[in-house]
Amino acid sequence: MGSGHIKSVRAIKPMRTFSEWLTRTELGGYLLEREQEWFDRAVADVFGYHAVQVGLPSLDFLRENRIPWQCRVADEAGGQVLCDPARLPFDSNSIDLLVLPHVLDFTVDPHGVLREAERVLVPEGRLMLTGFNPVSLWGVRRVVQGRENAPWSGNFLTLSRIKDWFRLMQLEPESGAFMGYAPPFSRADWLRRCEFMEAAGDRWWPLAAGVYAIDAVKRQRGMRLITPRWRPAGATKKLFATGGNDRRPVSRNNDEQT
Repeated sequence: MGSGHIKSVRAIKPMRTFSEWLTRTELGGYLLEREQEWFDRAVADVFGYHAVQVGLPSLDFLRENRIPWQCRVADEAGGQVLCDPARLPFDSNSIDLLVLPHVLDFTVDPHGVLREAERVLVPEGRLMLTGFNPVSLWGVRRVVQGRENAPWSGNFLTLSRIKDWFRLMQLEPESGAFMGYAPPFSRADWLRRCEFMEAAGDRWWPLAAGVYAIDAVKRQRGMRLITPRWRPAGATKKLFATGGNDRRPVSRNNDEQT
């Protein structure tokens, strides 16, 4: 009885986190390589004073960015700051760059996370995020095999839904990308046979990619650009001298005396 009980306990596999799936599986490594390349390009030319990465603290998606103050926030061990992504411990309008790698996929309140991101970003601050696309072969596998383990346990929010939330906020998508066109095979050799789909995907079926990436900007509504009032060039050619009710043009010609 006792030995049988021990065997049954050993047969139970621990739940794998999304971070472990990315770094310890062949399919996760395939996806991580493409997402890391996109983040490296996207953050390289963003400047400011403060940059924050939320989620996946064991990975560095800010490594190509040159903002001096950088911080990794997570609700798990390994983060420099431990907190709920929907309750960031930063002042409003204080962060220049905020990256959310699949944070919306693995939170119970994705809309609240976006609201918090909008709050902490400075006007014209940048928000970069990635998420799983349910309208893809990755979404099909999630339906077929179930949602017990990562990454299939994620929310898999549609791109249109994310954009709808952006419209309710001060966030405006500026650019984006799709990646992960190969079927979600677990073996690396099968993934290599589908490498041709990466090049063809952007051209023929971009919306069928396994992952989407969004680069958005916080637009401060109500801001107005004030420009100086320039006098028309013709206004300086003639001066008018007023005496009583009479107005006479005053000439500055050298042949006449004012």
